[in-house]
Amino acid sequence: MGEAVERVRCAWAGSAPEYVAYHDDEWGRPLRGVTAMFERISLEAFQSGLSWLVILRKRPSFRAAFAGFDPAAVAAFGERDVTRLLADAGIVRNRAKIEATVHNARAVLDLDVPLDDLLWSFAPAEHPRPVTLADVPAVTPESTAMARELKRRGFRFVGPTTCYALMQAAGLVDDHVAGCWRARR
Repeated sequence: MGEAVERVRCAWAGSAPEYVAYHDDEWGRPLRGVTAMFERISLEAFQSGLSWLVILRKRPSFRAAFAGFDPAAVAAFGERDVTRLLADAGIVRNRAKIEATVHNARAVLDLDVPLDDLLWSFAPAEHPRPVTLADVPAVTPESTAMARELKRRGFRFVGPTTCYALMQAAGLVDDHVAGCWRARR
């Protein structure tokens, strides 16, 4: 039997099995769908100030707590739901982030275009492949414009850094470093 070939990955992806799976199966792959994008924008907001690994490990609980991130279901949440979520040890129990998620679900329903179409409208036409992690920006003009537009439309916890992380996660940009097996050619 031959030896297993180890795949070359972005440097951040090797520190935990959850990171390896997320890197290999999700991060940077083009994502569509209102519910899928609402989940990502919500989880990116919850991640603010925390490790992404915390969010990945709690993601099944987040999905259960937030009705699978169905915007219509979350938009119907009231104070009793917020109290329930604040008592749920399976998620990040931050009142401002929980209330922002409910508020953002209502903002999704108020949009005149589907959320994924709105977000994809900020994908840059050209995005140079980063050679190393040091070449990956935290903010871009596109993420700044996305944050500005989302805030204009009533969204919360959507700053330029959070928006850029969303752009990376949902494949609006491909920041897999040169040499990574997942880098799009």
